[in-house]
Amino acid sequence: MQKPIILLSLTGLFLLSACSNESSQVETTKKEAAEAVAQKENHEIVVYSSRKEHLIKPFFEEFTAKTGISIKYITDKAGPLVTRLKAEAERTEADIFMTVDAGNLWLAKREGVLQPIGSATLETNIPEHLQDPENHWYGLTVRARTMVYDTNKIKPEDLSSYEDLADPKWKGRLCLRTSKKVYNQSLVAMLIARHGVAKAEEIVKGWVANLATDPFSNDTKVMKAIEAGQCEVGIVNSYYFGRLQKENPKIGLALYLPQSSAKGIHVNISGAGITKYADNVKDAQKLLEWLSSEAAQKMYAGLNMEYPANPNIEPVEQVEAWGELKADTMNLSKAGELQPQAVQLMDRAGYK
Repeated sequence: MQKPIILLSLTGLFLLSACSNESSQVETTKKEAAEAVAQKENHEIVVYSSRKEHLIKPFFEEFTAKTGISIKYITDKAGPLVTRLKAEAERTEADIFMTVDAGNLWLAKREGVLQPIGSATLETNIPEHLQDPENHWYGLTVRARTMVYDTNKIKPEDLSSYEDLADPKWKGRLCLRTSKKVYNQSLVAMLIARHGVAKAEEIVKGWVANLATDPFSNDTKVMKAIEAGQCEVGIVNSYYFGRLQKENPKIGLALYLPQSSAKGIHVNISGAGITKYADNVKDAQKLLEWLSSEAAQKMYAGLNMEYPANPNIEPVEQVEAWGELKADTMNLSKAGELQPQAVQLMDRAGYK
């Protein structure tokens, strides 16, 4: 009679022990999950950037110094980074995609690698035409696609607009960067948006007819060609001229801010968005908001001769001396949307 009682007692002990172990395991699992969430919320921000290291590192170091949040960054060209984000999908470590040119940001959105950002701070700091209409990306700096001219051969009153450079009076006097570069593709895309395909093609054909030499691989070479007397005027990004002017204040070139059919100067941006599968959305948004703030915008303006995207921040003295920037306020998403048509148009026009 005692054996069944003993067996029953032992069975009870086993059951109690099993329940206790199971309860302990549940508590451990909950604790581990809580720790994992906490760790995830406080880990570093990872940035995929097509901007060069020397242009982003000072900002990241300053942000880390102010917040204690560390930043890891990987640099490459925009296209490969978008391809990488697509391939990695939810396995990606990237929280932010940062690049130059609105067309590249538009492409990232189209390829589904960005997510919408709900930020009152970014909405306040960044004008509507410098952000994605659905808040997938925001501009952080502005560069104007300007004219540079030989001050010994041309007076500023001789210049007017991008369209005017197609006039036969400029035959043999114009230099351009290659059509293969995204900045010119975006400029032509915005001309299509303003004028339609037929008129934009007429303008580009006029440019090609007026070229003094084959297009150059970059804006600096365009300016060097003007300086050497190969041509008299060219189209370049404003900050390239700023760098050259800083190196040689006595350079015989000047910058002209063209008006496009009274709609304003064509501008482009560097900007960023939060990746679709970002782990650290909270801190990623905090970084973008800080980059749009007064402190970071002043850094941007000083380090690379760019215009602040935040209209409340003045450009540096050297940039301000070029004249008032009256920007075309058509939304820059058009630069990406119409870029394929722009590339085809330039090809038809013989723009190499």
